[in-house]
Amino acid sequence: MNIRIEGLSKVYKGGHKALNEVSFDVEPGMFGLLGPNGAGKTTLMRIMTLLQDATSGTIYFDDYDIRRDRKAIRSLLGYLPQDFRFFEKFKTWEFLDYGAALAGVKNKGKRREIVDEMLRKVGLFEVRDRWSNKLSGGMKRRLGIAQAIIGSPKVIIVDEPTTGLDPEERIRFRNILTDISDNDVVIILSTHIVGDISSSCKRVALLNRGELRFQGTPDELVSLARGKVWEIFVSDDEFKLVKERYPIISTIPSDGGWEVQVVAEDLGGFKGKMIDPNIEHAYVYFMDFLLQDKMNMNLV
Repeated sequence: MNIRIEGLSKVYKGGHKALNEVSFDVEPGMFGLLGPNGAGKTTLMRIMTLLQDATSGTIYFDDYDIRRDRKAIRSLLGYLPQDFRFFEKFKTWEFLDYGAALAGVKNKGKRREIVDEMLRKVGLFEVRDRWSNKLSGGMKRRLGIAQAIIGSPKVIIVDEPTTGLDPEERIRFRNILTDISDNDVVIILSTHIVGDISSSCKRVALLNRGELRFQGTPDELVSLARGKVWEIFVSDDEFKLVKERYPIISTIPSDGGWEVQVVAEDLGGFKGKMIDPNIEHAYVYFMDFLLQDKMNMNLV
């Protein structure tokens, strides 16, 4: 399964342009769609899952076109929206059983086997008889991904899946997605949390203000920030100046001041050391420094 997005635009009433001529390809495996809140990620996801229509442009799922092959495309999709809802009066296994029935599994015995397998896969078998509205936040998100994959879809789209989860649940959720990926399945992970894509996605696209700003591998994104990330030690008074001058990645209080990681072309008089960037550093550099600088020069 390959996805090709061609010249996709979405303009809402009032003239707000949520997407502006977005084009990129998605190959099988884990794909990260990264960008700040309001970048257009959810609009793109809703168009891909046929919940909204594009103003112009199209998306191809192999040879299927969203403008004319909607029924065929719908059969390929599994979707976990950001505002995932479920039937609160269903027990955990009942909700998945209902999802399996919607996916076309008519035999009750077969559905039971599929449901139990799915519950084990997402770590919910022990709570299979618990009412779904009594699950923890992390368990609800795992139930959400279970319903998205229960029909063995070729394209799985998850929108901001780890928002509000604690670090342990975020890691568990990412591991589940990695485990279900194979050579012919596309998994699109849309998020503003950089750590969600750093260890699992082969390629990434970066959206900002409705436009595609970057596409490539995580390593290619990181390479943009090489030589631009610094670690410095500053006093309280100097810290105020640093905040005014540079995008700050992290701060750690220390005796007599702060250990600060910043993105900068140079330190402009501050003393520090250059450090190897990671994808979070690269994201800050690209979005808060390089991109803003280009926009100020009208280059973007």
